[in-house]
Amino acid sequence: MTTLTAPAPRRTYLTLRAAWIPMTALCLAFFVEMVDNTLLTIALPTIGRDLSAGTTTLQWVTGAYSLTFGGLLLTVGSVADRFGRRRVLNIGLAGFGLISLLVVFVDTASHLIVLRAALGIAAACMAPITNSLVFRLFDDEKVRMRAITVMIVVGMSGFTLGPLLGGTALMHVRWEWLLVVNAPLALIAAIGIRLGVPADDPSGLTRTPLDLPGAFLSVVAMGLAMYTLTSGVDNGWTDTITLSCAVGAVSAVAGFLWRERTAPVPMLDLSLFDSGTVRGSAVTQVASSAAMAGVMFGLIMHFQYALGWSPLEAGLANLPMVIAMIGGTPVSENLIKHFGHRVACLIGVGLLVIGLGGLAWGVGSGFGYPPIAAAMLIFSLGLRTLMTTCAVALMAAVPEDQTSLGAALNDTTQEVGTSLGTALTGTLIAALVTTALPGGVWPSALVDAFFRGERLTYTVLAVVVAVIGFLGARSLTDSRLADEQH
Repeated sequence: MTTLTAPAPRRTYLTLRAAWIPMTALCLAFFVEMVDNTLLTIALPTIGRDLSAGTTTLQWVTGAYSLTFGGLLLTVGSVADRFGRRRVLNIGLAGFGLISLLVVFVDTASHLIVLRAALGIAAACMAPITNSLVFRLFDDEKVRMRAITVMIVVGMSGFTLGPLLGGTALMHVRWEWLLVVNAPLALIAAIGIRLGVPADDPSGLTRTPLDLPGAFLSVVAMGLAMYTLTSGVDNGWTDTITLSCAVGAVSAVAGFLWRERTAPVPMLDLSLFDSGTVRGSAVTQVASSAAMAGVMFGLIMHFQYALGWSPLEAGLANLPMVIAMIGGTPVSENLIKHFGHRVACLIGVGLLVIGLGGLAWGVGSGFGYPPIAAAMLIFSLGLRTLMTTCAVALMAAVPEDQTSLGAALNDTTQEVGTSLGTALTGTLIAALVTTALPGGVWPSALVDAFFRGERLTYTVLAVVVAVIGFLGARSLTDSRLADEQH
């Protein structure tokens, strides 16, 4: 292993074991950001009672984070590829930790929504950079792909562990501490990155100027698109605000595409999408993230509201997803090894659809938790296969000096899917069941109505995921590049 003294090479480690300090730090940074996506979902009923917030307001507690996070990913990735990935990540970690501490001053739902939006901005400086830095820590292609796979597993495990960790914590502390804990974790991650991640080598950065008009249009496009989905739930899909945001989003997307096609140095080279790997990975990630967000949102309400379980019980109910995420590595690796990316993703889509179908039947079957747990396990195996395969394929397909932008593109498509899945689930439940969440034990009539609405929601989600996932997966190649090649 070479030393970290200047001038430092771009990547300095030969094995994952040799890189344990930077890998641990980067994994912790990514884990904290991903956990924060779902950590508060388990606390939504408690937050709703404490801050007098209804269904749509609670969606904003989670949606505000996604709105700013997803809107800024491409821009931050482009900035990091020009001004230094480690520098941008450290700024994000500092902001994430300090903003999290401000939760102690929150006393209204509006305050919490603003704080979550600010956390989304800081998180946008973290998520794509952690994956990009891991990609650049190693020269060996096999070790590099293995490291990326580790990061993806850590991130997905964090996403699914959020409710369990949150539920456990809520048995002992107030919900505000779920955010306060971000501060020391961010500090530990920053120290590890300082010790183990070398400063960016200028030769590995993009020297072209930042496309400011393109960056502005991308933020506007993503922000308005995500707000349109949330506004549709809050105000109705024919409401003036919703329609205006939709028109604005379409206009901004059109403007962004025109700018990127005509700019001397575009922020996002649209020729990347000529590659079936990039195009297929992006589309498939939308499907997988929509499915995950919809299921997480629906099941939290199912366990805590309809069944009246405690936060800890509801968190433990998510264990099948955690087990599949962590233990599903041999399944996804063997699928890629024997069939390649395209077929592996098609199988993953099939598992998602089967899992959603199982949930649609299980939530109102009368057999209790076991069929739901089995469906969650199948669903999560499909999710694990899709997310890992697509992320590895996409990162390997982008140019060396645009790894942050490639990681940001992967994360952006996931955020689009997350917003789509949350909006779809929230809209259907609000339309079919109720927009107001009564406190205490639900009456049996409301529980029955919720189960009916939940069944229809998962059925619709299965159809949407099947169509989008199939269109994306069929664009992939038969490449078998994955972690099993090490």
